[in-house]
Amino acid sequence: MLIIRPIDKKDYSSIVDILNPFIKKTAVTFDTTAYTVETRKPWFSQFKNTGRHQCVVAEIDGRVVGYANSSALRPKAAYDTSIEVSVYRCPSYNKSGLGSLLYETLFERLANEDVHRAHSLITLPNEASVALHKKLGFYEVGILNEAGRKFGKYHSVLWMEKKF
Repeated sequence: MLIIRPIDKKDYSSIVDILNPFIKKTAVTFDTTAYTVETRKPWFSQFKNTGRHQCVVAEIDGRVVGYANSSALRPKAAYDTSIEVSVYRCPSYNKSGLGSLLYETLFERLANEDVHRAHSLITLPNEASVALHKKLGFYEVGILNEAGRKFGKYHSVLWMEKKF
């Protein structure tokens, strides 16, 4: 049975386990060092059950298999009503609709919050992520050419946004 719910401290280890293979094997995230629960605690600490910065997890039969989150776009006050969002899931749930369900749940939770725009930055190429974001109402804003270097190669990033 699928349950999508707010993050809980008991989920931290599962979330780190979901993210770390993306760090180690792909340029999907520009993180370059794998996390432990301890090193990821500052990131976890930003999430609340209300407000602009939230995280929801997908649990299937008691196992966390994905998450979606919203966080600050930039640290300056004028950006407060803009958020950056991301979604990650275990590879065995690709093309399952889980990413859409996670984002839809997150966006429902944010609907009554003071959010003006949601932004997503997608390392290219990533047709599946671009398609997911377009399906959920995101549109392309621009490309950050060769914005990050990982595994000895420069990667461009597509900037997408969605009006709330």
